[in-house]
Amino acid sequence: MSASASPIDTLSPEGRVVRSTTRNIRRTVLPNGMLVLTERMSHVNSLSMGVWINSGSRDELPARNGISHFVEHMVFKGTTSRSAQQIAREVDSMGGNLDAFTSKENVCFSIKVLEEKAEPALDVLSDLVLHPTFTADDVIREQGVILEEIKMDEDNPDYLVNEVFTQKFWKGDSLGRPILGTAETVSSFNQEILFHEHARRFAPQTMVFSAAGDLEHDAFVERVERRFGSVSPHLDPLMASHTPPVARPHITLKRKRSLEQVQICLGVPAPPVNDPRRYGLYLMNTILGGGMSSRLFQTIREDRGLAYSIYSEMSPFRDTGSLCVYAGASVEKSREVVQLTLKELKRLTSEAIPKPELDRAKDQLRSNIVMGLESSGSRMANLARQQMYYGRFFGVDEIVADVDRVTTEEIQALAQELFQPEKLALTMLGNLGAMRVDRADLVA
Repeated sequence: MSASASPIDTLSPEGRVVRSTTRNIRRTVLPNGMLVLTERMSHVNSLSMGVWINSGSRDELPARNGISHFVEHMVFKGTTSRSAQQIAREVDSMGGNLDAFTSKENVCFSIKVLEEKAEPALDVLSDLVLHPTFTADDVIREQGVILEEIKMDEDNPDYLVNEVFTQKFWKGDSLGRPILGTAETVSSFNQEILFHEHARRFAPQTMVFSAAGDLEHDAFVERVERRFGSVSPHLDPLMASHTPPVARPHITLKRKRSLEQVQICLGVPAPPVNDPRRYGLYLMNTILGGGMSSRLFQTIREDRGLAYSIYSEMSPFRDTGSLCVYAGASVEKSREVVQLTLKELKRLTSEAIPKPELDRAKDQLRSNIVMGLESSGSRMANLARQQMYYGRFFGVDEIVADVDRVTTEEIQALAQELFQPEKLALTMLGNLGAMRVDRADLVA
């Protein structure tokens, strides 16, 4: 698909200049099935490219938990034509930024350079993605690195409270397992396992190549095809397909005496990423704990002084999601923080949101959407995510119009559906002493 290339300035009814946000997006499917997406941004000097794998840690077998993240690390250790040091030197000589990440549902390898460095950058990116060596010595060394990363995260209370909550919330499902894996699974990986997983995951059917910058689509596709066109479709690719997991309400108190604060995570199941009510959910999250003017921030931090950090966060996936409130407080104040949070959830279900507050949340969300698409890197990532999750591209104008249509009644109905006491799950981590919490304590 494609769209007109240049923005057009118009005047709003109030006399303000309004810039059209029409995007110049095009897509091509290579003969082997790999999808290439581009967005032309003629006003920028940078070019961002990413190879996206449409699978992540939730696509792993229990015995191979952490393999997606391990492969992500290992491709940087050298290829059939470049050592790890050569990769680093070439990227630095371009002034580029080479990065990667693994999530529950995706793996991404990306590079950002000036447009005139597109050819050598594409060559490095394609080489490390397609031709890793996975030498036995590198596997052993990286096992040590990732085992230390696991220990480091276990010492991070913000990470740990989320991990404990998630493992209990989606207990028995791959979505509840850690992205990094465990010490046991990581220690079991070897060269044979890595090559097997790489072949299944890095197949044309599961890869999306996205790019954004001052580029010409057809010429760029030719460059990509020269590198990726010879990759054969795998006979047994790892395609993302799941039965939605059942969320398990729980109360988990994990005692850790070394912590000065109690870390709190209070959450409920939420709709998946492509739910038609998603903009109502985003607005509700914004009002609840999405910024300095949010209800939780104002009530718990500003009015009561009970916590420094307090916020809410949406975590949507293909077939499910969660909405969680996170806070850190002293053990003496933690129970009050939970009770005040429950009261704010109850207020969303029982009281209509005042129009000025809803308008403020809409302004905040609109600004975040527009400013979040200002760089070539954010556009590149947005292209891939929209393709993988929606199979189409939403323009900024279309998204803003959908946000504007959300009513206070719709948000209240969502709150009534989500914030039911029997659906609540709570994890508290810290020096809890003799603290006890039961289900009756989760009723506002």
